Amino acid sequence: MRTQRMISVVCCHAEGEVGDVIVGGVLPPPGRTMFERMTAMRRDHDTLRRLLLCEPRGSVARHVNLITPPARDDCDIGMITMEPTEFVPMSGSNLICTVTVALETGILQMHEPETIVRVDTAAGPVRARATCRDGKCVSVEFANVPSFIDRLDAPLEIDGLGTVAVDIAYGGMWFAITDAVKLGFRVEPDEARELGVLGEKIRRAAREQLDVVHPENPDIAGVTIVQFDRPFAGVGQVSRNTCIVAPGRSDRSPCGTGTCARMAVLHARGAMQVGDSMVHESIIGSRFTGRIVGTATVGGRPAIFPTIEGRAWITGMANHMLDPTDPFQTGYVLTDTWGVSGSTSQ
Repeated sequence: MRTQRMISVVCCHAEGEVGDVIVGGVLPPPGRTMFERMTAMRRDHDTLRRLLLCEPRGSVARHVNLITPPARDDCDIGMITMEPTEFVPMSGSNLICTVTVALETGILQMHEPETIVRVDTAAGPVRARATCRDGKCVSVEFANVPSFIDRLDAPLEIDGLGTVAVDIAYGGMWFAITDAVKLGFRVEPDEARELGVLGEKIRRAAREQLDVVHPENPDIAGVTIVQFDRPFAGVGQVSRNTCIVAPGRSDRSPCGTGTCARMAVLHARGAMQVGDSMVHESIIGSRFTGRIVGTATVGGRPAIFPTIEGRAWITGMANHMLDPTDPFQTGYVLTDTWGVSGSTSQ
């Protein structure tokens, strides 16, 4: 056996969505803030993302998170999230996986019945409350960064479909949210391929036709995920969705940042108020609970403070190696398994 590097990973999923966590073999990137560190990773170490996410080591259904020291004194750990086509400022399912791994592997000390973990993300600090019992992280509820809408009922022209109305909202990344039923979908597993293809069409159209920029960080720009929703079932009830992760596959979880973005839309429409909750269900039937716990303003825009609660499970451990003679140093992708476009970038 010969290797020029070894990367140790704890395998984990949150309500079905894979969010593996690097625990060894990667040094933290430079930067005064987590956003600067994420930018440094994207600029100088994108080969790491491709190595772990592309075949033959990874897949389009995998995310990988790097735990780093925090950039802020009031946080316990930092987190950088790598997805199939991008580094994202914040991800709910990945944060739940990262907190679970940090506590269950002893990176952070677990306290029962509850452990508070403050996570420094590229979107800002996030406070997580982990319910712990018998050495297990039973669930994680986190208070996300403020979430808000950019516009409602924005028309998009989609090739072969015509005009589709979308709500644009931020929940830690930018979402285009649309009504699945109006487009003829039930959001069921047998529709996953069709939803993935259409979601990519909508994402590309949104990036081309809509100028979407975070009012406080212009580097967070452009829609990166499309959310297909069944109609809102009401406060405290179960509402189904699926979020299409580029380059065109369904999030297996209900999507934490997507749930925050949807609650921002529902609040703007008067369907949810401070104190209200919703249960968001994924295409495979797994669930997150979202709550609106307060209001704020972001760059002069009305916003909500949302929380998300979900569960994660460690599934194994892996040591990824790279033989210097391996011809696929940064992996490869094929469209039969890698979404629609075969692209590894937005």
